[in-house]
Amino acid sequence: GLVLSGGGARGLAHIGVLRVLEEMKIPVDLIVGTSMGAVVGGAYASGRSVDELEALVKSANWNAILADRPARERLAIRRREDDERLPSRIEFGFNLERGAMLPGGAAGNGQLEATLTSLLPATRTDDPLRKLPIPFRAVATDLLSGAMLDQADTPLFEALRASMAVPGVFAPLRVNGRPRVDGGLVRNLPIDLARQLGADIVIAVNVGTPLLEEREITSAVMVANQMLQILTEQNVQRSLRELQAQDVVIDPDLGAMGFMDFFRADEAMATGRRAALAAGERLAHLSAPADHDVLQARRLGTPESALPPLPLGEVKISGTRRLNAEALRAELALQPGDAVSRADLTRAVERLDGTGDLERIEADIDDRDGRRNVEFKLTEADWAASRVRLGLELYSNFADANSYSLVAMHVANWLNPWGAELRSVARLGSSRGLNTEFYQPLGPGSRWFASAKLSYAAGSNDVFDQGQRALRLSSSLTSAQLELGHRVAGLGDLRLGIGKLRADDEVVLPVTAGARRSQTYGQQYIELHTDSLDSLAFPSRGQWTTARIEWLHPRGESSVINASLLGLSAFRLGEWAGQLYGEFAHAERGQARSLGGYLRLSGTPDGSLLGENMVLARVVMARRIGE
Repeated sequence: GLVLSGGGARGLAHIGVLRVLEEMKIPVDLIVGTSMGAVVGGAYASGRSVDELEALVKSANWNAILADRPARERLAIRRREDDERLPSRIEFGFNLERGAMLPGGAAGNGQLEATLTSLLPATRTDDPLRKLPIPFRAVATDLLSGAMLDQADTPLFEALRASMAVPGVFAPLRVNGRPRVDGGLVRNLPIDLARQLGADIVIAVNVGTPLLEEREITSAVMVANQMLQILTEQNVQRSLRELQAQDVVIDPDLGAMGFMDFFRADEAMATGRRAALAAGERLAHLSAPADHDVLQARRLGTPESALPPLPLGEVKISGTRRLNAEALRAELALQPGDAVSRADLTRAVERLDGTGDLERIEADIDDRDGRRNVEFKLTEADWAASRVRLGLELYSNFADANSYSLVAMHVANWLNPWGAELRSVARLGSSRGLNTEFYQPLGPGSRWFASAKLSYAAGSNDVFDQGQRALRLSSSLTSAQLELGHRVAGLGDLRLGIGKLRADDEVVLPVTAGARRSQTYGQQYIELHTDSLDSLAFPSRGQWTTARIEWLHPRGESSVINASLLGLSAFRLGEWAGQLYGEFAHAERGQARSLGGYLRLSGTPDGSLLGENMVLARVVMARRIGE
């Protein structure tokens, strides 16, 4: 029997061990694993080859898998807009009854589960562990009782997902009404379970994370991590004491490789291979080519179905409480009768995950009578119903201009069955303001929407004459707007709006008695906005555009037309990320968008260059200098 321990990224060493066991023709009659050991062991027991496992691990985007949300370009457009309003990741749920609420894990579940699905043969994900080609068990922990679970009757996908639900990293998985978490808490090296399944000789591979040195424990978080590692190490030592003379232990020397160092996958697999080769003398007598070939034929005997495209039959959505299933069905972009493949269903799951409203998504496939029926089993993210995001903005030219603002954004969604949303942003500091938008889709899942906005902004700004500071104004702008819009295929939206604006300015420097001005405007506008950037701060792929035409009607004056076009295209060049940016603005009477300040002719005062026409182009290159 083969026993594979947990250890996060260190567990990828198991793949290297499996390769050596195959090369030595050592039959593996049963496999027991915990956490990453369960993932590798489960994929292997269900029919994946070592070559396939290596290829899947190498091609995986581990940064995306371990991120706390989907890749930005996969977010719903409203969630991408949140980033533009406040580009901060300090976010939590809040309501009056439960107070502050955090997600169930630091890493998101959508990418993890999509990757886990790709690791498993498509025909095996729903098979209970006891029905796999070779006996397999994945250890998990009952979060309520602390009991060890072998999950023999749990479907393969759910068993692996539960076994690797590391507390604080991935959310627990609820099975039969009870939450399950990482099995390493109770049995990180489950030798006793292998014995119970009938193993007379155990090959145990221990890749557990070593305890920290005192000098490495520098924070409360590190103390908590050390406590968890102590509990894990204690149960590993108990398991090691159960070994018998005929058993073999393989300890890959992974050094300081961390639990989350998945970017070192090649190194982990190579280290596992070296450790198994080093144990070759102790393993040699276990070689049995005939038995090995029989077990391999049984394990690989049922080739994986790649789920060839089939016409889509029934689509069910279950598990919704607050969310509208019909609106979510529209997000899937799956039409009955269309030929759908596994890749199509993966993309549909990603679209649901991008809404930010779901904690878990499982696509249950049932092919019957030449049609593909799919049930999307959902778990809503309770914390996401009312979200608060916090940020701090700082600006300085290191001379005579310094400012700061504390910013808070609140988003309350699914206020009615059609998916209404209220988003408010408050700003306090050098600039002050409050703006709120009520966003109402015109039907469940409709791309048409209506929007009502109220906004107030106040602060001081400088007026320049020939590039020299002439005045400092205390200004405020109050506006109300109504919009009718249409979402553009996940890329952005087109809006038609009418509004009323009031601008108030008062000269504060130099002091001039009575130097005040107020003006009220009527407003109509058309605005097209698209956004597919992977990052706002350092984009490396995608585009961002805003095109706007605005008609202003100052009270007592003739109307004016303003127009602007802004565009950014991001690209990658080796280790460098780049962006091409262009901007054009025209004001029929008055001043277009100003220039000056950071990335708007850096080195010139902020907003110091004015005119009726403005054109700006820039190229920016950036390189990551650390993980």
